[in-house]
Amino acid sequence: MSKSLTEKINIYITVDLQTINSYFNAHDPSPLYKKQINQKFEHYILSAVSSAKRYSAIFYKLNCPGAVNKQYAEPLMHAVKRHFSNKKMIRESEFKKFKRRNLMLLAISGSIVITSEAFLPVLLSSEHIGNIYNGLKNCLDVFSWVILWKPIYELLFAWNPYLKDILLLNKLATAEVIIIDDKISGEFEQQKRFNNQIEVEVSNSLTYESLLSN
Repeated sequence: MSKSLTEKINIYITVDLQTINSYFNAHDPSPLYKKQINQKFEHYILSAVSSAKRYSAIFYKLNCPGAVNKQYAEPLMHAVKRHFSNKKMIRESEFKKFKRRNLMLLAISGSIVITSEAFLPVLLSSEHIGNIYNGLKNCLDVFSWVILWKPIYELLFAWNPYLKDILLLNKLATAEVIIIDDKISGEFEQQKRFNNQIEVEVSNSLTYESLLSN
């Protein structure tokens, strides 16, 4: 996908009295702005930003027909951003554990290798067991490579998915909210016709209402 198609990603959400409750966990008795969003709504948002890159800008575009429905926009977005902010903190905690675990494993593995390399010649210094020493030395080299490979590989290559997830969750927790009201609906429809190809490719023709109907 070209860079122009992923520079700006819009997440369209309809906010009205008929749909507002469908975005939340039905078993959560908390106030609206503290409610847990349900898994289907979360899946819709994550699917909408699946093509996001490091440089992508993400926007929430709320369709609020009528002045009455606008009162639900702020608590809804507070709940959504709070949800992704919490997921970001969880992912950051997992990343810290990942680094700490692999650094500790690397330190332990390195200590074993250094200790073995230092004391093995002393223990097997006699000339008549030189052949045994050479065999054990070769085994030790293989063993050193095996125990050092995993932590080195993890620290060099496996950290990127953590940073990618943290960046995306941060964007979802801080994205700008744009309310589409009746006054600009005509302008919005005209813009949508002109940019239909780009908008369809970015959003993958996906709406939350289509997910609810499945």
